[in-house]
Amino acid sequence: MKKFGILILFACITLSTQAQNKQWTLKECVQHALENNISVKQSELNLEVTEADRLSAVGNFIPSLNLSGSVSENTGLSFNPVTNNAQTTTFLSVTGRINVGYTLFDGLRNVRQLQRAKLSKLAAQYSLDKMKDDIALFVANAYLTVLNNKANLASAKSQNLVTIEQIERTNALVDAGTLPRGDLLEIEATNASELQNIAVLENAVTVSRISLAQLLLIKDYETFDIVDEGYDVVQNEIAEKPVSEIIAAASENRSEVKIAEQNVALAEKDLQIAKGAYLPTLSAFFGYDTRYTDATSFAQIPDPNNPTSIQPIGVVQETGQVVVGEFPNTINQIVGADPFIDQLYQNDGISYGLQLNIPVFNGFQVRSNVMRSKVNIDRANFELEQAKLDLESNVYQAYVDAKGSLKAYEAAKKALESQELAYQYAKERYDVGLTNAFDFSQSKVRYDNSVIALNQAKYDYIFKLKVLELYFGVEPAELKF
Repeated sequence: MKKFGILILFACITLSTQAQNKQWTLKECVQHALENNISVKQSELNLEVTEADRLSAVGNFIPSLNLSGSVSENTGLSFNPVTNNAQTTTFLSVTGRINVGYTLFDGLRNVRQLQRAKLSKLAAQYSLDKMKDDIALFVANAYLTVLNNKANLASAKSQNLVTIEQIERTNALVDAGTLPRGDLLEIEATNASELQNIAVLENAVTVSRISLAQLLLIKDYETFDIVDEGYDVVQNEIAEKPVSEIIAAASENRSEVKIAEQNVALAEKDLQIAKGAYLPTLSAFFGYDTRYTDATSFAQIPDPNNPTSIQPIGVVQETGQVVVGEFPNTINQIVGADPFIDQLYQNDGISYGLQLNIPVFNGFQVRSNVMRSKVNIDRANFELEQAKLDLESNVYQAYVDAKGSLKAYEAAKKALESQELAYQYAKERYDVGLTNAFDFSQSKVRYDNSVIALNQAKYDYIFKLKVLELYFGVEPAELKF
């Protein structure tokens, strides 16, 4: 059992170590950013808000139902809510009401509001798509920066090993008297400069790696690392397409133009809503209410001691004889309140009808709203035209940049090949004592710089290709690497 527990503990430690030492691919980084980036989450919240607006617009087509009620106690002279008589007493009263309302016609504003909510949701979706594209480019740029810094660091360390070998060899030749001590000092100075450059490059790798981790919202900076292999320049069919085809694809797929188009549609819908205020509004209503009170009241009942009385009711004109009649005698008696349920049925009532509102004059509010809506349409159309021009310009610039980056990369490769040959030649001459340490160091510096230039050109070209892919309509999570 003890051995079994040790095995489990060892397995857990192994899995934890593997998790901490995980190296992220560029595709994994992009996907993680799209799922966790704060800006993306904010855009998703904006999309949720538009769904709430749509729900509110749908609710305008549903009748409104409201319940109301009140309980009060009155002391002193008050009107009984049931008998409507003034009484000086203390009584409890309860009232309840149900109101139902429905808009039959409001200048089609309800219909327009629902249409606008759908357009707004679509615009928010396009904004979310654009945010994802932007985040994908940010992550790709940060990732390629780490790769570039790592490649430069690896090259610098490799070249420093050569310098250390040269120091050992030169030191032996100096001790043998074959070379002057100045050559050894020159090589040692080169080594010191290379060590300083390695320290700078190590710091650049760390800083760029932390920047990428922060962009991905990963807090464990120390263990975060990326895969630094398999990112070579490959043939890309999109880069071979004519720029007109890429511009056409971008106009169809990119969110910038779609957002501007939706803003135009929203402005036009706002104008329709504003014009709807010129038309009458017709609504229907229905109400039901009832009441209860525990107040006592007075009722007239026959007098049990003297139920009737004789009273004159007239005179016979011919004889003057008084005509009398028998009338019931009544007395006032305090009567208690009827039961609660009985009063709800006895005191209820309903009301229903139609209400028509015709706008005649409202201080030019409707007219000013219509004017503002027309201006917003013109502004949205201008922004749409500008978005199309900007997109075409950006795509063309990205296309030119990609072509230029490819040329720079090819030139850097040729330059590296030439500098490598020159470096090997200088090394061979230095090894046989035909050149001094200074000339050899200068050749080595030129070679190191050409390696750095090639790395920079390589990853710059890869990034420019990713920009073209996004403009062509490739999904951020499906970028080709």
